[in-house]
Amino acid sequence: MNYLLEGQETERLYFRKVLASDFNDWLPFHQEPLSSQFWDGLPIDPEVACREQFNRTFERYKQGLGGMNALISKNEGVLIGLCGLLVQEVDEVRELEIGYSILPKYWQQGFAFEAAQKCKQYAFSQRWPSHLISIIHIDNIPSQRVALKNGMLLEKTTTYKNNPVHIYGINA
Repeated sequence: MNYLLEGQETERLYFRKVLASDFNDWLPFHQEPLSSQFWDGLPIDPEVACREQFNRTFERYKQGLGGMNALISKNEGVLIGLCGLLVQEVDEVRELEIGYSILPKYWQQGFAFEAAQKCKQYAFSQRWPSHLISIIHIDNIPSQRVALKNGMLLEKTTTYKNNPVHIYGINA
């Protein structure tokens, strides 16, 4: 199972696999300090952080552990974010997470919600999980708002990769 939304679309977005050639288009995400302000343990150098993220994405693809999809604007034909279904282990439980990140210039335009909602709908329509989560740093209020708008509820607070996080979840 690869859990990718390749070929899916929403009103404003196309989903496709992340490509190595997306690196320079995604780099501004890591160059914006606010993008990583909530997450401890990330490389300080934006290029190193971006390379590590891409390596993890391609490794997930190979291992069938889901992964981020490139979000392409239908209007502009450009990369605006990453969103996808990721197999995660939280407190020794294997879960399927909806993850999302949007390039700073596209923040506060509803793209994270639009993409996350599509991930939820698609995952449940494929009957992959009966439960989905989002792992969100306790201080990341914008991402928490996206999860709540997507119908998810706060299920617990825990530690994930040495960061304090809220686990938001929803059942099919």
